[in-house]
Amino acid sequence: MQEELKKELLKKDFYFDLPPELIAQDPLADRSASRLLVLDKKTGAVAHRKFTDIVEYLNEGDCLVLNNTKVIPARLMGTKAETGAAIEVLLLKRREKDIWETLVKPGKKARAGAVIHFGGGLLTGRVLDVVDEGNRLIQFEYEGIFEEVLDRLGEMPLPPYITHKLADKSRYQTVYAKYEGSAAAPTAGLHFTEELLQKVQEQGVRTAYVTLHVGLGTFRPVKEENLLNHHMHSEFYQVTQDAANTINSTKQAGGRVICVGTTSCRTVESAASDDGRVVAGSGDTEIFIYPGYQFKVLDNLITNFHLPESTLIMLVSALAGRERVLDAYQEAVRERYRFFSFGDAMLVL
Repeated sequence: MQEELKKELLKKDFYFDLPPELIAQDPLADRSASRLLVLDKKTGAVAHRKFTDIVEYLNEGDCLVLNNTKVIPARLMGTKAETGAAIEVLLLKRREKDIWETLVKPGKKARAGAVIHFGGGLLTGRVLDVVDEGNRLIQFEYEGIFEEVLDRLGEMPLPPYITHKLADKSRYQTVYAKYEGSAAAPTAGLHFTEELLQKVQEQGVRTAYVTLHVGLGTFRPVKEENLLNHHMHSEFYQVTQDAANTINSTKQAGGRVICVGTTSCRTVESAASDDGRVVAGSGDTEIFIYPGYQFKVLDNLITNFHLPESTLIMLVSALAGRERVLDAYQEAVRERYRFFSFGDAMLVL
C-alpha cells in the first residue's frame, strides 16, 4: 500500500490552471454575499448557489464546527538599530511571554544579537537565535501591554497573493473571532455574519467552537514531489469539553458534523480518538490530510477555493476525491468564481 501511495500521490496531480484575475483582492461589502459552489462528494454533481443558501443544506441536529481563533496584526515594519536598514518582522508563534518565533525579511540583516526598533522605539526586538527554516527567535521590550503596542504598530499579515491594502482590519477576522494567536484567518468563516449564524441556530443546528491558531506555513508551497515526504508545519489547537460534548452528542444522535474551514477540520481530526470521539484538550498538531485518509469525525465541509498543489486542496480531495474536486475547480474557473482568502465558498456534501 505504501508503494502504491507513493506512485499515486504526487504534487503535480493537484495542479490546476487559475487565471490571476480570479484571485480576490478585496472582501465583498457584505460578508454573506459571496457565491457558494455545492459539490456532492458521492456523485460529483455541482450546484451554483449564494452563500446565504447554506441554510437549505443544514438540518436540525447537525453541528457546525467553527474556529474562533483571532488574527493578530503580526506584520511589523522596523529598522535595524546599527544601520537604519528597513526590516520586516512577521510574528509566527509565541514561545515565551516576550519571545516570539518570527519570519524576518531580509534575514541576512537579522543575525543573532541584532537589535530592531519599531514605531520610533515604542517596541524593540533583539534577535536571540536562528531556528528551523531560517526563522528568528526575537525577544521584545516595550512599556505597557504587548497586545496594545502590537495593535498600534502592527499590520494584518495578508497572504502573499493579496496585493491590495486592507482598509478595515476587521474584515480579515471572523465575526466570532475570540482568542488571539493566528498569523492568518480561517477564511471559510469570513462568509458568516452574526445574522446568518443566528438563523442557522434558530433552525436547530448546533455550533461548536474550537481553536486552531493558523500559522503562515499554511501558505508555504509543498516542495516535495512525493507528498509522503512533505512535513506539515505545527499549529496549536484547543478543544473545550463543551465543544467535545456537542460534537460527540451530535454524532451519537445521527446528526452531521460540518466543519467550517480546513482548520476546524484539522482540529477535530487531531483531537479524535480511534473510535471517532473527540477528546477535549490542547496541543500542537502536524496532521496532514490527503487522499486515502479516513475521517474520524467530519462528515461535510464548508471551505474556500485553495491554491494549486497546496495541502488544503489535498485535504478537500481526501473528502471528495481528487478528480471530483479538480473538476469542480475547473467549473468554478469557467463560472468566474472568486478564489482564495477573500473569495467564494464551496460546500462539500
